[in-house]
Amino acid sequence: MNDLLLSIDAGSINWARAQFALTAIYHWLFVPLTLGLAVIMGICETIWYRKRDAFWRNTAQFWQKLFGINFAMGVATGIILEFEFGTNWSNYSWFVGDIFGAPLAVEGIVAFFMESTFVAVMFFGWKKVSPGFHLASTWLTGLGATISAWWILVANAWMQYPVGCEFNPDTMRNEMVSFFDVALSPFAIDKFCHTVISAWIIGAIFVVAVSCWYLMQKRETKLAIESIKIGAIVGLIASLGAAMTGHKSAQSVAEVQPMKLAAMEALYNGGTDIGLTAVAWVNPFVQPDYMSEESAPLKIEMPYALSFMATNDIHGYVPGINDILNGYTKPDGTREPSVDEKIARGKQAITALAAYRKAKSEGADEATLNAQLSTIKENMPYFGYGYVKNKADLVPYVPVNFWAFRIMVGLGCIFILYFAVLLIMTVRIPWLSAITRRLLAIVCILPETEADDRCTIATLPKWHYWVPIILVPLAYIASESGWLVAEFGRQPWTIQDMLPTWVGVSDVDGFSVALTFILFLILFTTMLAVEINIMLKQIKKGPKS
Repeated sequence: MNDLLLSIDAGSINWARAQFALTAIYHWLFVPLTLGLAVIMGICETIWYRKRDAFWRNTAQFWQKLFGINFAMGVATGIILEFEFGTNWSNYSWFVGDIFGAPLAVEGIVAFFMESTFVAVMFFGWKKVSPGFHLASTWLTGLGATISAWWILVANAWMQYPVGCEFNPDTMRNEMVSFFDVALSPFAIDKFCHTVISAWIIGAIFVVAVSCWYLMQKRETKLAIESIKIGAIVGLIASLGAAMTGHKSAQSVAEVQPMKLAAMEALYNGGTDIGLTAVAWVNPFVQPDYMSEESAPLKIEMPYALSFMATNDIHGYVPGINDILNGYTKPDGTREPSVDEKIARGKQAITALAAYRKAKSEGADEATLNAQLSTIKENMPYFGYGYVKNKADLVPYVPVNFWAFRIMVGLGCIFILYFAVLLIMTVRIPWLSAITRRLLAIVCILPETEADDRCTIATLPKWHYWVPIILVPLAYIASESGWLVAEFGRQPWTIQDMLPTWVGVSDVDGFSVALTFILFLILFTTMLAVEINIMLKQIKKGPKS
């Protein structure tokens, strides 16, 4: 493997990372809307099933059409994404293919076939199957998409927190020893819940935005108002759920990826009673000098909040970047080795592995082989560090993590506020009626006594309808920011502590990868433009087409 590293130039590594990032970002433009619309269309058809009102059937069919357009584009980009593991990341695929490939195989065999089967019934079975079976098909289509997301996120979570595997020095591969440890990893569960629930926010905002466009055009008023009600309920539940699961996910990160948390907070030197940074001046274009600075300048923080977020204890200990690099003692008394120690032990593992393979090929006795195996096993948790030459490489790019995290959290707070206000304005709950009148009076600039009669969601000033339309791209920015934190915060590891990016890449000419990057950029941009064009045309046609 060391000989292979010498033949791979830095350009190949950077272009391979850029190409995968490009594909993943474009793919995620389609996935959350698929997951979000699946919930909305399922609710609409459930109401039709109970009321047998043609209006609700037409409403469900309308959102299903938009779901289908987006679903097709998501499938195309997802397939390309999986192929890139073999083309650009062959060393990674060889090293952990037995483990990483398992959830992807389950996703392809179970979830994707489930989606493709029931999506056909959903679109073409309205007059061919019973209403109950059709309703089940609609929900199973959404469930299939969600299960698909589950297995993809299990694979990604394993890269963040590798469990359920052992290294086999004879095959030079990590092999799975517990499928359930991989599939039901606490890190995977937290990641799945947060990711899927946040996707529902995008679906809810999209539905509200389309509905508000209809209200601006003074058409499809009933569909718009009823869809806004559903979107408001789903959106508020999802926004609050994303906040709660985000807290749990942050605790998982603090436990198994402390460097990521430190980068998210620009926390250079940790300790107890640590505050959560609300805002600070972190230059977005320059990696900070974390070794000499005490903290980011112009810092405004919420006292004790980071300690609580990470440990559920306001006095909890949170390590900073320098603590992780230099080693620190945990509250339970155990000592976390410094990066220099980890690098030394990683090199011991690599040396012992080479010695074991050489000794075995030469027919060495069992005692010699067992001695090498013992050294390998003892130092294997730090194997990946053996390929690190500069410990500064182990610090993620702080500006991206810091600002992406604040964009995600800040926009999440806006979504909670917006959906709460929208719910009050659209859903008549007796104890909220007074608040509704007051709110409508304020936004419509009317006396409170006239608000209920003269001001409703369908007669608001036009600028109110632009708010959810503006929030649609902001929701995508929040979602993509979450992924930036997840993946930039993991750098430089393809697999946490096990395999750096420069070791997992294929020995492919950098020019070839750059060329395919440009081709994919053109292809994906075209696909996105085509989808937006088709979606807009379908929205303009409305539910009756």
